[in-house]
Amino acid sequence: MQRRTAASLIAGLAGSPWLIGTAQAGSAQGGPHAPVIRLRLNAGLSAQDCVQSMQLRANLLNMKQVGDLPLSEQVQAMTGKPQRLIRVFLFCDPPTAVAMVDDGSIDFAAYLPCRITLVEDEHGQLWLVMMNLQPLIDSVPPGSPLRSKAEKVGKTLMSIMQAGARGSL
Repeated sequence: MQRRTAASLIAGLAGSPWLIGTAQAGSAQGGPHAPVIRLRLNAGLSAQDCVQSMQLRANLLNMKQVGDLPLSEQVQAMTGKPQRLIRVFLFCDPPTAVAMVDDGSIDFAAYLPCRITLVEDEHGQLWLVMMNLQPLIDSVPPGSPLRSKAEKVGKTLMSIMQAGARGSL
């Protein structure tokens, strides 16, 4: 199996465009190898509706939520100043995570667990942001069982983001 280091994966991203502008809820912008996938929440959808939809979809698809980091709340508690919303959700498919490290490369551990961040921009618009896993998935040989598992994780995370952006199960 071909092993790639995290540095070589990141170097492969260097020529990719960063996502800018807006994206419709449920659709990604920037192409298959952009380093970030960003989805704008549907108009009128609250942060809590988004969170609940992501959690329900993750549960439905058997993706474990292994962490929730309310960064803006922490900074507000430390500074006493109101903050724009930034909340990081950590998701994981534990058997696939272990297989990626054991059968792929120890460098894959740098990507664990998978993160989806709910963030409010300077205009008050809510977004879901995630690192694009496709370059990582592409580093696994096509047709291998590990590739199939990695692709499933990528699709599951996109499904979770889409549910959150739409406010649907």
